[in-house]
Amino acid sequence: MKKLFYTVILAFMAVTMLDSCLGKNVYDEYKDWREKNDEWFSKQEASGQYTKLIAPWDPSACVLIRWHNDQQLTKDNLVPLLSSTVDVKYRVRLYDGTPVDSSYYLTSPADSIYRTMVSQNVEGWMIALTRMHVGDSCTVVVPYQQAYGSTKRSEVLLPYSALIFDMKLVDIYKYKAN
Repeated sequence: MKKLFYTVILAFMAVTMLDSCLGKNVYDEYKDWREKNDEWFSKQEASGQYTKLIAPWDPSACVLIRWHNDQQLTKDNLVPLLSSTVDVKYRVRLYDGTPVDSSYYLTSPADSIYRTMVSQNVEGWMIALTRMHVGDSCTVVVPYQQAYGSTKRSEVLLPYSALIFDMKLVDIYKYKAN
């Protein structure tokens, strides 16, 4: 039994090593796309149009954010926690403007509303949402490290894709004030 276990482990390791030696890895395969996304994100960061938000739980994780509303009008509104369920309206596109997704196609739980627990989204959303007040509208630029990283999500959403979210925090679901 022990011999079979070690044989299976060794076979798996051999196949994994052979695969990585023979084929291109994702990092190399998407090198040009990754570099374009990195360059574009750096330009946005240097443009002065955005505020850089750093995740309190990871100083290496950040997003860029630009509010579209007067924050003085929403400063006393609720701010979600990582464990909060929120109602959000959003559109997301790639750095080159290619549309990726939108809540405006949704009809449930309400028209154009995406309902989600903050912690069940990409890290970039978690960073942004935990700094937004209910009623805030903003553009959030998420580097690929805080988005889907090296994972290909669709034919449009390639590995190493920086994402641009236009989003509005509509409500914190089922929050009841005392």
